[in-house]
Amino acid sequence: MEKSLKKEIINYSLIAISVFLMFGIRLFDFGTALPKDAFAVLGVFLGSLILWLFVGIDWTSVLSILALATIKTLGYKSVLSSAFGNDTFTFLLFTFVLTYALSKTPIIKRVAVAFVSNKFARKNGWLFVTMLLFGIMVIGCFVSPSVLFIVLLPLIEEIIKLANIEKGEKTSAMLMIGFAFVVSISSGMTPIAHVFPAIAMGNYAQAVGQNIGYLSYMLVAIPVGLLAFAALMLFFRFIMRPDVKKLENIDITPLKQGLPKITKAEIITLTTFISVILIWILPSLIKNLLPDFSTFLSNLGLTLPALLGVVVLCVIKVNKKPLLEINDAFKNGVPWPSLIMCSATLAVGAALTNDGIGLISFLTTNLAPKLSGLPVIALVAIFIIWATLQTNVSSNIVTSTVVSNVAIIVLIANPSINLAALVVLIGMLSAYAFATPPSMPHIALTTSSPYTNTSQVFKYGSLLSVASIVISILAYYFALLIF
Repeated sequence: MEKSLKKEIINYSLIAISVFLMFGIRLFDFGTALPKDAFAVLGVFLGSLILWLFVGIDWTSVLSILALATIKTLGYKSVLSSAFGNDTFTFLLFTFVLTYALSKTPIIKRVAVAFVSNKFARKNGWLFVTMLLFGIMVIGCFVSPSVLFIVLLPLIEEIIKLANIEKGEKTSAMLMIGFAFVVSISSGMTPIAHVFPAIAMGNYAQAVGQNIGYLSYMLVAIPVGLLAFAALMLFFRFIMRPDVKKLENIDITPLKQGLPKITKAEIITLTTFISVILIWILPSLIKNLLPDFSTFLSNLGLTLPALLGVVVLCVIKVNKKPLLEINDAFKNGVPWPSLIMCSATLAVGAALTNDGIGLISFLTTNLAPKLSGLPVIALVAIFIIWATLQTNVSSNIVTSTVVSNVAIIVLIANPSINLAALVVLIGMLSAYAFATPPSMPHIALTTSSPYTNTSQVFKYGSLLSVASIVISILAYYFALLIF
């Protein structure tokens, strides 16, 4: 049997199993205390999970929404509202459009070059590497990982060439691996233009009825990211031990010469982007100083500032050309498959935690007493290890959806667990994909680059994953000061 035919048979078999779980399992009476609609929702959840992991994330997500809409307790209006009518979906949509406008300017490369062109970075090779990777991580806090990797990959390759570093040298491997890993780390440090944290936070809001503030999230995730970055640099310095002498006297003049002069369009785009971010985080900063103004900004929500920023960029013209063309942005700047999957995962999460479905009450009655005897650190460690391991071998969006929802369902009635703190760490760790090609597209691109290989990426990705687990478990107790 040809491989393609065998693969097609397996593919259709998985689809058939998933469709049965999503639509057929609800027709059976299992005679348990678990409500029938709860079985229906669990069937949709499991069927969707199989499709997302082994088939795809585009049309399968639409099928998930359809399956949920056919459950009478939920109804199509409620499901569509959970999928597309929530703040998380619209926030991500217009944030992607904003970051696309930013990526069309040289600002991302300009900032990265600035980090390696200062006197501090030029003192020695290790400081050069540290400043380069740190600069990329800072930029990545506000830009989606795929965009960041594609935009800055030519810069990394140019630096390797300017330093006369050969393929196969540890130094070139370090630069490529470090570049890919800090892109992943930065994706978990803020929810801005990052799907994985937003999904976990959205699931929490759906279940609990309270939002996790962006500033609160970043107060936890940024320190963890910085510590993970420090661990990565220590692994490079004392385990990989590359010869970085070629980076000490590297002539970066060509990097600067390749940048155009700062334009009016670039300034306006950057100012608009920064203004939107400030509106998101200012309410938490000024709530005691200017309570009325803080309340006003908070009432704007997440979507309205991003939407306003998009309108501003569409209206303002430079040289008779708008700074942002909405048709172009929707076509090239929005990762629609990921966004549709995000909407489906939010709908699934809302269904799992819906009071009318009865899953939470069932688990609270039957499972919560058994878990109450476990130490807090054991419960925290279970979900942190689970999130870290799964995100390194499968979809980040699936990881964020599954682990955060299970944590919410199982622990929502456990008074000893700070659920908000745990959900933040799960959302953050869903982005910490380092070790294997399936974990993230840019990791797959890194393993196939001429400067490194799969075994090197797996080795240092595994080390960084273990370090991230330890740091995150400790960070939970730090997060208790914030939540």
